Amino acid sequence: MDEAAFETAHGDSVPAVTASEMREVDRVAVDDFGIGVLQMMEHAGRALAAVGRERSEEPVTVLAGDGGNGGGGLCAARHLRNHGAEVRVVLDREHSAHSGPAAHHHATLREMGVSVGVGADAVPADTALFLDALVGYGLSGPLCGTAGDLAEKATDHAASIVSLDVPSGRDATTGEQPGPGVEPDSVVTLALPKTGLRDLDAGLRLADIGLPASVYERLDIPPFVFKEYVVELSTDD
Repeated sequence: MDEAAFETAHGDSVPAVTASEMREVDRVAVDDFGIGVLQMMEHAGRALAAVGRERSEEPVTVLAGDGGNGGGGLCAARHLRNHGAEVRVVLDREHSAHSGPAAHHHATLREMGVSVGVGADAVPADTALFLDALVGYGLSGPLCGTAGDLAEKATDHAASIVSLDVPSGRDATTGEQPGPGVEPDSVVTLALPKTGLRDLDAGLRLADIGLPASVYERLDIPPFVFKEYVVELSTDD
């Protein structure tokens, strides 16, 4: 943990956590406080969609994996469509391979009639904005397979990219990128920024996903009090 890695526009210090520390935050939130993964995904997706809407770039393509990060991206797609945006989704695996909360959100999108494809060949050529939700802080080692192909496709495209939590392919703790990865214009990180974002060459926003301060206090992490739902961050130097 770095207790003063970032600061807000108002000069408030914001601590950054490692991937293992964030994993403990999520565990305590779910196991001890009863906060559901679907709840956290909903907050994440709403924040990502809000930042996407600010950019006013369409069509939007959401690149989504499985797990929490992918589920947040699928939520974002729903919010964007609800607000009239032209949005498509491209997955890094077949529909049947999605599990848990991500599968839940995927089923909702299908009922809504949102276009959902699989793999790099499904990425629309006319994409103006990518929302990168392939993998979050849980990445260990290089991004590979279809997720790696999608990351490369997005990076080689002329469209803008906004990543959810951590740019796919980047180690959330160290900031290293051992294989393919996206090069975002902006990142919407969740709950607390990750230490691997310290030297990121992109805009950084921090989104409130509804975790009580006492979750952090239980882990001896200084809590950050949100004054806005999404706040802009900069490094402290």
